[in-house]
Amino acid sequence: MASPVLDEFLKQRNVLLNAGSYEEAKANFQWPPPGEFNWAVDYFDKYLAETATNPALIYINDELFKTGDSRVFSYPELRARSNKLANALTELGIGRGDVVMVMLNNRPELFDSFLALMKMGAVIAPATTLLLPADIEDRAARAHFKAVIADPEVVSRIDQIRDKLEKLGVKYFITIGKPGPGWLDYYELTSGKSENFQGVRTKTDELLLIYFTSGTTAKPKMVMHTHASYPIGHLTTMYWVGAKPGYRHMNISSPGWAKWAWSTFFAAFNAGATTVVYDYSGRFSAANHLKVLENYGVDTLCAPPTVWRMIILEDLTKYNLEKIKSFVSAGEPLNPEVIERVYNATGKYIRDGYGQTETTLMVGNFPGMKIKPGSMGKPAPGYDIVLVDEDGNPVGVGKDGHIAVRTSPRPVGLMVGYDDENKNREVFRLGLYFTGDVAFMDEDGYLTFVGRADDVFKSSDYRISPFELESDLLKHPAVAEAAVVPSPDPIRGFIPKAYIVLKPGYTPSKELAHDIFKFIRLNIAPYKRPRAIEFVPELPKTISGKIRRVELRGLEREKRSKGIRGEHEYFEDDFPDIKQMRV
Repeated sequence: MASPVLDEFLKQRNVLLNAGSYEEAKANFQWPPPGEFNWAVDYFDKYLAETATNPALIYINDELFKTGDSRVFSYPELRARSNKLANALTELGIGRGDVVMVMLNNRPELFDSFLALMKMGAVIAPATTLLLPADIEDRAARAHFKAVIADPEVVSRIDQIRDKLEKLGVKYFITIGKPGPGWLDYYELTSGKSENFQGVRTKTDELLLIYFTSGTTAKPKMVMHTHASYPIGHLTTMYWVGAKPGYRHMNISSPGWAKWAWSTFFAAFNAGATTVVYDYSGRFSAANHLKVLENYGVDTLCAPPTVWRMIILEDLTKYNLEKIKSFVSAGEPLNPEVIERVYNATGKYIRDGYGQTETTLMVGNFPGMKIKPGSMGKPAPGYDIVLVDEDGNPVGVGKDGHIAVRTSPRPVGLMVGYDDENKNREVFRLGLYFTGDVAFMDEDGYLTFVGRADDVFKSSDYRISPFELESDLLKHPAVAEAAVVPSPDPIRGFIPKAYIVLKPGYTPSKELAHDIFKFIRLNIAPYKRPRAIEFVPELPKTISGKIRRVELRGLEREKRSKGIRGEHEYFEDDFPDIKQMRV
């Protein structure tokens, strides 16, 4: 039986795919109504796998890159592979509403897992392979995982807390390759299973995805999305990236973070495009990625500002990028000089965009729009964005205001909420969703990002919570107080820097700095660990005793702009042995 929601989804998809201008898309697009809809069954299996003639996935790893080869998967192949996994997981006893943590690198099995779990009506909890045991345990305690599908590289970390996870309700531990005791082999599970799977008739308001993202508290926020909010909601992201049926779309993003689902998965597949994945190991190489763009015929590219800043360090004229029709960037504001450098080399602008883990693409420079370098563009079709003061009153042109979304009618791409009711009351009020970000709007309706309303910042496209890191640093025996702020960095945009007040009996020294960096390396995940520390006698505070991070941020900007180094300031790069440590 055809889904009425699918019919409307396809109709609105075509509105955005065929829009001749932003104004046309904004005027004609409407969110599909609620009802029964399972994107993986109704759209991927029964529509895309039956109609698409282009591949679904082109997969490249380091070995394939060296030879110029790839593994190509058609839409019917991904349907069959994910159906086999769905049957295997169902036989284990995993079913509708069960939460499964998926902790895989950028490999075909990640796509299989997303599709299979969606078809089963299970809840997907993506996680980066960078997480440490304490992070995994915290997520399991809050999201109530029934199973874990993990990359081989994280098996030993999970084994460290295996007993704790089992007590929290985790019953099944699945990995790829030769598993150790207590682990199930992914391919042994799927071997011989049927390539047909009925699929569950889910409703659009049923829970589908759980993401964790750092907030202003000590623990990451748990963000909940439905069978509508990401699958249907990312129609706006599809429109922004410029993907079309048959295009090859590449998004440079680590799995486990929402941006992977945003662009690599939903934006590409909503368009019926081919998603191109480069599963590289080791450090990011801009040169290698540029060769992938050139050699594998990429049409549209999405990447965070950190990647763009590394790309422009290369001589772009050495690469043939003429086939690429669209460059986009999201995650944090993109420096105008980066946009200009890429334009001078390619004749194409990077179109900046804005959204959150909590939403889909909300604001963007859309195809065909006039670009104002430094601006994140205009509100996306389906989103009513306003800039307001603390009381929800609109602010004037050119005035800083909280970026807020009108929730009546509620845009489909907005999350259900957090697992923290206090936080929900804070962000959902006055008929608005407060994003926690600040911007201003010019006379033409273009928005320019100003910053976070709180102290959260981004480093290499990862959101960093100062309070969370400060709590970790206080576990070191020498640390009495700590304040973490963003320190300007030419590659990452910002790095986390910790200002540290020592306990009595400790004095600033290179040896103590070495010990603290060693502690950081062993106890804090690599994507968020402080890369610089400075010992200070005291921290600037308000009368009520709250740390004035704004003062430290200003001090940090001044130091970096003048190239000044503090008397007791140390960088991770000062200690080569620390950088070579393996955790």
